[in-house]
Amino acid sequence: MPSSVKADHPDPQRLRVQHLQRLTAALACVGLAACSTTAAKRDGNDDPLEPMNRVVFNANDAVDTNVIRPIAEGYKRFVPQGVRDAIRAFLDNLQEPRIFVNNVLQLRFEAAAMTLTRFSFNSTFGLAGFFDVAGAGGLPRQTGDFGQTLYRWGVGNGPYLVLPFFGPSNFRDTFGLAVDLVAMPPALLLDDGVWINVGVYVLSGFDLRSRNIVELDQVKANSLDYYAQFRSIARQYREAQLRAATGMTNEPDELVDPGAPTQ
Repeated sequence: MPSSVKADHPDPQRLRVQHLQRLTAALACVGLAACSTTAAKRDGNDDPLEPMNRVVFNANDAVDTNVIRPIAEGYKRFVPQGVRDAIRAFLDNLQEPRIFVNNVLQLRFEAAAMTLTRFSFNSTFGLAGFFDVAGAGGLPRQTGDFGQTLYRWGVGNGPYLVLPFFGPSNFRDTFGLAVDLVAMPPALLLDDGVWINVGVYVLSGFDLRSRNIVELDQVKANSLDYYAQFRSIARQYREAQLRAATGMTNEPDELVDPGAPTQ
């Protein structure tokens, strides 16, 4: 669930976590990351499929370097900021029905009410969702996907898995992604609706990638093991979403580079 930071007294640790969450969300959509953290150590299953996962990760990274990043750069350079913000708001609004359904299934009724209100206001006063008037009015966007719902119902992670293009996941969340793609509006309403859902995920990924070009370059340049670093970042980002599903909003532990030398 989104957290707020007082503008006059920013918390550097919280700001860093939020920044890395934004970055990892972009990577998850365009398939550049993997996930693992201290949670992996707790369940004793760090990355049993690592050889295969590294191959997929490297393929995703190659696609990013040669295709996604150049497109994201062009999009950022030639499309005005205001237009890009409107597109971002529109894509977010299209996902609100999916978030609402999962909020209900997770028994997060306050979050569900907020999501429904956001969708109603932004779809009308926000001109079909191109303007996030609800967010400006103090109603932040909520988290909600079926992998998160399965976690709320007690389903474990299963082995960590890097998906082609979609990136960091695990067995539970991969199944959850498939359900979100085929069992949520507009897939339930239109014959080809599942492709609309896929398109929303893809376009959201490109937009988020365009917003994190410099940040990702820095992480890649400063990581001794790029794969391990993003495995760590992405797992902690996902853990924050899973805590939201159970009503826990505490911040994750400090994010570190697993490949960095110990002091």
